[in-house]
Amino acid sequence: MEKEQESVEALDTGEEPLARTEVEPEGVPETEKKPSDEELSLLLEDARSKADEHWDQLVRARAELDNLKKRHQRDLEKAHKFSLERFVNALIPVRDSMELGLDAARGEGADLDKFHEGAELTLKLLSDVMTKFEVERVDPMGEPFNPELHQAMSVQLREDLPPNTVVTVVQKGYTLNGRLVRPAMVIVSQAAAGKLDEKA
Repeated sequence: MEKEQESVEALDTGEEPLARTEVEPEGVPETEKKPSDEELSLLLEDARSKADEHWDQLVRARAELDNLKKRHQRDLEKAHKFSLERFVNALIPVRDSMELGLDAARGEGADLDKFHEGAELTLKLLSDVMTKFEVERVDPMGEPFNPELHQAMSVQLREDLPPNTVVTVVQKGYTLNGRLVRPAMVIVSQAAAGKLDEKA
C-alpha cells in the first residue's frame, strides 16, 4: 500500500518513479555459471559408474562374508567331531596292551607274576597318556577336606587327627586342565563328642 502511495505521489509531483533494480546476493561471484547439460550428463555418468562400482564391492563383500561363515561352521563341526582324535590315538596302545595281557593270562601255563608286571606297565602307560592331556588325579588322603574337590561320603570319629581331615579315599577324583571332572569320594574325620564340648 505504501509503495502504491509513493508512486501516486510521484505522479502528482511530476517526478518519474524510481526504477527497481535487482540486488545481487552477497558472496556470489558474477562469473559463476550454471553447468551445461553436457557437464551435468558427464557428472551423472561418473556418479552412476561409482555407484555401480560400490554395488559390486558390496555384493563381493557379502559373498565373501557368507563363504567365511560357511567355512567357519564347517571347521566348528569338524572340531566338535574330531576334538578327541589325539586322545583316542594315545589310548589305543593302552587297549592293545590290556588285550595282550589278558590273552597271555588266559593261555596255558600263564605266569601270574608276568601278568601283574604287564598290568602295571599298562597302568603306567595309561597314566602317561592322562598326564600328557592334563588329566590329573585327586588323591587327598590325609589332607584337609576341600568341598571344591572332594565329596564327603561319611564322617568318622578320630581323636588322632584334626577335624575335617580326609581319613579314607573311597574313589579318587580327576581334573582336566585344572577343572574338576569328578570329585574324590572321601570319608572325613570328626572330633569326639567330649572334645567338641570342651572347645565350645
